Amino acid sequence: MSGRSHGWTRQTGARLIGFLVCSLALGACTSLPRTPYTAAEASTSRVLDIDGLRRYADEPIAKFSFEKDTGTATKSYLALSGGGADGAYGVGVLNGWTAARTRPAFSVVSGVSTGGLIAPFAFLGSQYDETLKEVYTSGIAESLLSDPSIMRVLFGSGLFGNTRLRELVARYVGPEIMAQVARENAKGRRLLIVTTDLDTQRTAIWDMGKIAAVGTPEALKLFRDVMAASASIPLVFPPIMIDAEGQGRRFQEMHVDGGVTAPVLTLPEALLFQGSRLPGTAKLDIYILVNKKIERNFELVSNSTIDVASRSLSSITQSQTRSIIFSTYDFAKRNRLGFHLSYIARDYPAPVSEGFDTAYMRALYQYGYEKAAAGQAWTSTLP
Repeated sequence: MSGRSHGWTRQTGARLIGFLVCSLALGACTSLPRTPYTAAEASTSRVLDIDGLRRYADEPIAKFSFEKDTGTATKSYLALSGGGADGAYGVGVLNGWTAARTRPAFSVVSGVSTGGLIAPFAFLGSQYDETLKEVYTSGIAESLLSDPSIMRVLFGSGLFGNTRLRELVARYVGPEIMAQVARENAKGRRLLIVTTDLDTQRTAIWDMGKIAAVGTPEALKLFRDVMAASASIPLVFPPIMIDAEGQGRRFQEMHVDGGVTAPVLTLPEALLFQGSRLPGTAKLDIYILVNKKIERNFELVSNSTIDVASRSLSSITQSQTRSIIFSTYDFAKRNRLGFHLSYIARDYPAPVSEGFDTAYMRALYQYGYEKAAAGQAWTSTLP
């Protein structure tokens, strides 16, 4: 089924946008109540009554641990960006990389938004290549944007609800996946997924290996919630509410798409933007897999509300992504680290509709697969 009939197209958005704008005031009056908490409580909050399950990207560098490389092997860091349906590109690159037999076993994997859905399987290795291919090419993703409801906007906070997103995560992420992540975490490997904490406006970096190591049903729920939150595009999907505790009080934090504040996570802000150097003597190869186009392109934008808004948001995200890539490149050069970048070429055909169009995703997967299998997916230069 095509995205035109089973997704949120520009035409659908144009019909709904006027009503959505008019309903904002009413929606504010009918929003679901929350337990209030303070900035002081937020600053000391923890989840599952355990310290260290997450860090924030703007914390001092001392809060982050960097293992020293005592051998000759080079560590590898894979950073997966957001991009919605364009995540099919990243999946194709990973699977083509496997076919080329040059894919590393990554020391660290980070994921944002659609990259957060890919990250656990990329972290666990090529045994999950077919799982990722199924998620991004079988058509299952199209159901995420079916049945938009104005009532959800009025009495909730997302046009499509998050039931299908939660079901998708739960279908593929169970106790076995969590146990495997915990085992790899015990070996010193790290899996990180990014969300945006709307209450504090901070980028939360979740240590999924530590969460998995807890091994309880509550930890599995949190593991799934973080994945779903990372991909919860504001207004499209409702936020994910995560139980927390601070200064002896219980409350819920509001988390949404990590791409709101960090389109891709390479290294903490204290390293990238403050001129710091990598602690220790670790050798590191950084691979940034961008599930979108990052080169500027010309497009005659229709003078309509939905098209102007869409193009504006796309431009903001693209600029943020380029800034992080450029900062990471400069950091890598200063520290003599390996820098590798992959992204969708500027001239690759755009989708015919918004949403998760299966035909588009299959073609994009194949494009990424063929580039990686031929050894042409990665560049060490800036766009």
